[in-house]
Amino acid sequence: MVDAGGTPPDTPPDTVVFDLGNVLVRWEAQRAWAGLEPARVAAFHERVDFPAWNLALDGGRSTAASVADVAASAPGHEDVAQRYVDRFLDTLAGPVPGTRAVLEELARGGVRLLALTNWSAELFERARPLLEGVVGLAAFEAVVVSGAEGLVKPDPAIFRLVLQRFDLEASRTAFVDDSRRNVDSAAALGLRAVHFTGAEALRADLAAMGLPVTTAPPRV
Repeated sequence: MVDAGGTPPDTPPDTVVFDLGNVLVRWEAQRAWAGLEPARVAAFHERVDFPAWNLALDGGRSTAASVADVAASAPGHEDVAQRYVDRFLDTLAGPVPGTRAVLEELARGGVRLLALTNWSAELFERARPLLEGVVGLAAFEAVVVSGAEGLVKPDPAIFRLVLQRFDLEASRTAFVDDSRRNVDSAAALGLRAVHFTGAEALRADLAAMGLPVTTAPPRV
């Protein structure tokens, strides 16, 4: 059997596209508000739809405009929003255990590696030096940042952009993300999408596709 792109279904992918947040680096938004009175943080979340506000940042809205949005819609809470912006690096809580080793194993095996992340363009550039150490950004041919593109996952358009920009065949491209919605959107376009739940399961999923990873982490 051959798929619509002419590739036998058991052919291993030649490219793996990784999400970053909570796949390679832990993101814990609440760490930005450490030290504030819990009641103030709770009041902010009652007045502000933080996931939607943060998604707008990921979609390309500037940090200044985003804080101004809070000042207009929830006066008195803009300082809490500003604190998230100012202390964004504190939200990056270290590596997700085991995933960088998978990334490096794929790189040694000659697999093409890309990253696709929902991230504010401003905040990503601020975080880049930290990520280079924690995640190993040098392993990636490129990092596609939603805020720079004005598109966010799970919009199919951002997956099409990656396929077109890097001349990828969907059926030869594995995609790894911790969000089920993002995984489902990628799969609907024919990517070999993996819902990330941990490095051990990821190893098993990628090895089952024929990619050059062991099913157990290498001994150090």
